[in-house]
Amino acid sequence: MTVTVRTGAVLALGDDALVLSHRLGEWAGHAPVLEEEVALANIALDLLGQARVLLSLAGDEDELAYLREERAFRNLQLVEQPNGDFAHTIARQLYFSTYQRLLYAQLAAGDSEFTGLAAKAVKEVAYHQDHAEQWTLRLGDGTDLSHERMRRACEALWRFTGEMFQPVEGVDVDWAGMKATWLETVGDVLRRATLEVPEGPQSGAWTAGAGRQGLHTESFGRMLAEMQHLHRSHPGASW
Repeated sequence: MTVTVRTGAVLALGDDALVLSHRLGEWAGHAPVLEEEVALANIALDLLGQARVLLSLAGDEDELAYLREERAFRNLQLVEQPNGDFAHTIARQLYFSTYQRLLYAQLAAGDSEFTGLAAKAVKEVAYHQDHAEQWTLRLGDGTDLSHERMRRACEALWRFTGEMFQPVEGVDVDWAGMKATWLETVGDVLRRATLEVPEGPQSGAWTAGAGRQGLHTESFGRMLAEMQHLHRSHPGASW
């Protein structure tokens, strides 16, 4: 079989991994405990590795990461959301890693340009998902303060989750089936954490987010400027 690289699909998945990797990297030196410093850095590096493989399918990975303008990025709005407090980071990771594991599991079972990457990455993402689940349970079913922070985080980020299940051209998976399984999986984690499942786009009310079309939230522009600053300040430099 001749594999044809579909640039739009590659950028969508690659940008998700790249942007979330950068967000998690922002915790370096700021994580609540040393163990989490290491854990978040490892997850960020896993995602960066995925991003490099994916972006290299579409062109020069450095140019795509550091020289594109904001409107050219195709990542979900969920992954670009600021870290906030630790509960916000965990809620974002729970939502995204659950989605990403389901996505890669289907891609690994297929026959496309994503198959090899997905077969390896699904094992990494299983750890990402478990890490987020364990922290959701600890915070949600912990103290009154940790419960309240986790509740606020889950509710604040829920409105960005509907975009995950808008089909991406060139990514051949069962989007409706993924959505149903995602809702069941995340809902079970939240209930075990003594948290309620938020209401929002997944209930059919409305869906926020057009990151796949290049429309991003205000915080993304600031993040991108920071991420690209060094490369743009020294064009052509080698290390």
